[in-house]
Amino acid sequence: MTKTYDCAIVGGGLAGLTLAIQLADEGHSVILFEKSKYPFHKVCGEYISMESYDFLKRIGLPLDNMHLPKINELSVSAPNGNAFVQRLGLGGFGISRYTLDARLAELAKQKGVLLLEETTVTEVILNEKIFILKTNNYSFKAKVVCGAYGKKSVLDNRLGRNKDVKTDKSKQYIGVKYHLKLDFPANRIELHNFKDGYCGISKVDNGTYCLCYLTTAQNLNKHGNDIKAMEKAVLMENPFLKEIFERAEFLFEKPLSISNITFEKKTAIAQNVLLLGDAAGTIAPLCGNGMSMAMHASYLASDLISQFLNGAITRNELNNFYSKAWNKKFATRISFGRMIQYLFGDERLSNWSITACKNAPFISRFLIGLTHGKPF
Repeated sequence: MTKTYDCAIVGGGLAGLTLAIQLADEGHSVILFEKSKYPFHKVCGEYISMESYDFLKRIGLPLDNMHLPKINELSVSAPNGNAFVQRLGLGGFGISRYTLDARLAELAKQKGVLLLEETTVTEVILNEKIFILKTNNYSFKAKVVCGAYGKKSVLDNRLGRNKDVKTDKSKQYIGVKYHLKLDFPANRIELHNFKDGYCGISKVDNGTYCLCYLTTAQNLNKHGNDIKAMEKAVLMENPFLKEIFERAEFLFEKPLSISNITFEKKTAIAQNVLLLGDAAGTIAPLCGNGMSMAMHASYLASDLISQFLNGAITRNELNNFYSKAWNKKFATRISFGRMIQYLFGDERLSNWSITACKNAPFISRFLIGLTHGKPF
């Protein structure tokens, strides 16, 4: 409590880390709280749109020297095995969160960010012009607070964001991720539909592949909450997934999973706290490039926070400008992602839509365009 930081960031994922780096570059004092310890794996598709490639290089990450796979081809299959292949215009690259987050965390520390790992923020209170942040052991002060804590956090309840949310249990999801060794095209990302879900696979760093899927919690419950049993009974009904599961070498002892995922609309501001990435509104994977969207949000927030700290705008203006900028950049994309989320989760509709895209490639090109933003 002896020091008041310019900005405190809750959550050390891509949004939080890149925001911290940018603010430190502007000469601001930054403290960042991360509940885990780097490096660690996250449930994530680990495909990043090229829209954020130059941004990451600008803030100091030497991507050109990391020998990462460039992905320029998409293949999508229906549960019945019907499939199409489409070139990606902008495309993307693959890198594991285990590698990327740890590299960004090290970069943030090099630039003067105080990074507190294994630390959970339990409460945030605005006391006149200064925020008080409480952890289990200490309290901290900051002029600005940003929430980049992902899909769920104890802070959501503290900030009053869950009081009016009534989640339909049929719309609760689980995410599951593996790393694999596999003979598979390095330039391709594949999306394979199955009953009540879909699975993505693409190459990341260190010669490995990321396989990550989303499905309903009900789907898992029907199979005794046994992930392996569900994969055998449901996912492997898709012949592409059956082949992958049968011939791949799985590198994790057990799958990495996350539960109670929902996609309700949220706001980008809560009690004067700026929210980024999934904290501002859980991003459906089929929005495409949720990681790029999180980093883009940090790019928008960094400039506005600097203006506030330098006295150019008021706190109300900071909140209003950021909320408007966030909605302008991401609201349509997130809404589209939610829409296509339900399309891909429906066995009959996904069979039909894949056939339509296969017969009319301009449809798939249009959809891909909606899921990829522009470089920033």
